[in-house]
Amino acid sequence: MASDTAPAEVFPPGDFLREELEARGWSQIEFAEILGRPVRLVNEIIAGKKRITPETAKELAAALGTSPDIWLNLETAYRLGQAEPASSRIARRAKLRERCPMREMMNRGWIEHSENLDVLENQVVRFFGVKSLDERPELAYAAKQTAYEGPLSPAQEAWLVRVKRIAEGLPVAPYTEGGLRDALPRLHALLGEPEEIRHVPRILAEAGVRFVVVEWLPSTKIDGVCFWLDENSPVVGMSLRFDRVDNFWFVLRHEIEHVLRRDGTILDSELEKTNDNLSNQERIANAAAADFCVPTAALDDFMARVRPLFSDERIKAFALSIGVHPGLVAGQLRRRLERYDLFVKHLVKVRHIIIPNAVTDGFGQALQIAV
Repeated sequence: MASDTAPAEVFPPGDFLREELEARGWSQIEFAEILGRPVRLVNEIIAGKKRITPETAKELAAALGTSPDIWLNLETAYRLGQAEPASSRIARRAKLRERCPMREMMNRGWIEHSENLDVLENQVVRFFGVKSLDERPELAYAAKQTAYEGPLSPAQEAWLVRVKRIAEGLPVAPYTEGGLRDALPRLHALLGEPEEIRHVPRILAEAGVRFVVVEWLPSTKIDGVCFWLDENSPVVGMSLRFDRVDNFWFVLRHEIEHVLRRDGTILDSELEKTNDNLSNQERIANAAAADFCVPTAALDDFMARVRPLFSDERIKAFALSIGVHPGLVAGQLRRRLERYDLFVKHLVKVRHIIIPNAVTDGFGQALQIAV
């Protein structure tokens, strides 16, 4: 929003020259003759149309008995004053883009396009729920990220706030930890066929969890998030950044573990982290997600029996024996072996299945919500 203070008015050096001539009773013609310069030059300096160069400053100083620096300083101050409105707008535009991914937010319909900086700044302030651009929202969350380094970036912050705004309007059943734990076997029963993913939003809503899909913003590198609107209103948001069956289930179960443990209730900066910047709650959520997708003991046994001969047929047979899609086995093997080039054929896409069945913002769908 516009600054509350306005810059002091700066007068052109020609005003001071006019006063000097009047004090001496000299006309512009007479002064031009003293300088040995055209009358037009004197007229344009007085009118503020002609800049005072170092050479002209020396001539004025010689004629009026002053220092050249006086005239150069007056000229510089005036020109900077004239440029102030433009530089101020540039600074405001730069600050807006430092604060948030403006272009992406406008393209996604999160804020409206406008050439008016006051309008844009007001929209951004309302979007983030803060009082000014200098203020950042305090967001308590637990997020599944590619990298856990430092505070949220402006794009990550905008993505998370968008999830929150959408979740605030979703009707769900009352939440209880017992209800969510009872939902886990129902969710696990869906692991055999990718098409069954369509039931996830309904099952979570019945367990009191708001489930929201918001397409990722460039460079956000967040797959999922858990936070609480209040102590009885958990939210799970997903970006579907990776369109793979194994990633969907791993991220979902990861965030559900955060909900069950009531993570995402304190600021990320307050979490105790290990040397690799990973909090203990993230380690626990990763372990729960891995075991949900493929029971850890069963995977250990499978790897011990067949390693290094992980054929497609063996992966399919093992997946069938534990009641999950082969893509989940492939995903856990890739993670364990740290070979992400393997078993790609089993990693079927699921984004097209979940999007029509979940509250989704992005992927060609724009939600209209009051901010």
